[in-house]
Amino acid sequence: MSVPPDPTADAEPPRYLSVRQLAAYLQVNEKKVYALAAEGVLPGTKATGKWLFPRELIDRWLLQSSHGGALSDRLVLVGGDDPLLQRLCSAAADELRAHALLAYSCTDTRLALALLDRGRADAAVVHWGPADESGRRHPALLQRYGHHREWALVHLLRREQGLVLGEGLAGESTLEALLGTDRRWALRAESSGTLRFFQEIAAAHGVQPGAVHEPLVCASQREAALQLRLGRADLMPGCRALAREHGLGFVPAGWEDLELVVSRRNYFRELLQQLLRRLREPAAANWARDLTGYDLGRAGTLSVPPGAPGD
Repeated sequence: MSVPPDPTADAEPPRYLSVRQLAAYLQVNEKKVYALAAEGVLPGTKATGKWLFPRELIDRWLLQSSHGGALSDRLVLVGGDDPLLQRLCSAAADELRAHALLAYSCTDTRLALALLDRGRADAAVVHWGPADESGRRHPALLQRYGHHREWALVHLLRREQGLVLGEGLAGESTLEALLGTDRRWALRAESSGTLRFFQEIAAAHGVQPGAVHEPLVCASQREAALQLRLGRADLMPGCRALAREHGLGFVPAGWEDLELVVSRRNYFRELLQQLLRRLREPAAANWARDLTGYDLGRAGTLSVPPGAPGD
């Protein structure tokens, strides 16, 4: 006796899938779906009290996963902000127009790595202390995240860091005098590389910045510079290029490396390779000279290959 065909066998799955429906759709067990959803890997919501997964987003997730995340029409960078890198990304995005998305969202270093670790970004811009320490510190910082063995470190640029001064401090010229005075500070978040550099410089000089005024905590160096321009803060830690870009004073404190953290599956993505090539082109060198405070000698070189152990 023949079995009649199931009329629902070829029916299109619903727009929103339950855990059971998604398990069947992905051909995995329901425990696996729950685990992936709890980790934030699967695009879904519990707004109704139960997990629901938009099938369109699941299909996109499958497509990206099947290409190892290497979609050719999207590159999302997160992490420390930098004037030269902003110019490069803006120029690339302007040329790409609607053909591809290249986005650069400024966050602090640790948040950038957390976003990369959870698959919310394609690459993270990091900086964590003086340049002569980055070869040890950056790999060690990466080890705090679950996917670090899949990541590579690519050198972007070296830049000069120090204190950026508002108009009222134009005559000051030493770190000791600036750090030891009662001023209004514009600072980055605790998990930012800029604040980390600043705290180490202050400690090295044996002084604590004046703490009479509550500092303004800013989401980016550019926002902090705007607070100086508006007269809401007197000084901030930041790079020489930022001071130049905003017409502000600058007292140097040292150099740091900006590096890009990217998974090996995304390293050869064309949009990323285009961006790295731009760092080595004459236009980038001209911008670096105009902004001042940059060294592009190692731009685009691998600092730590994927899976290499850190200290």
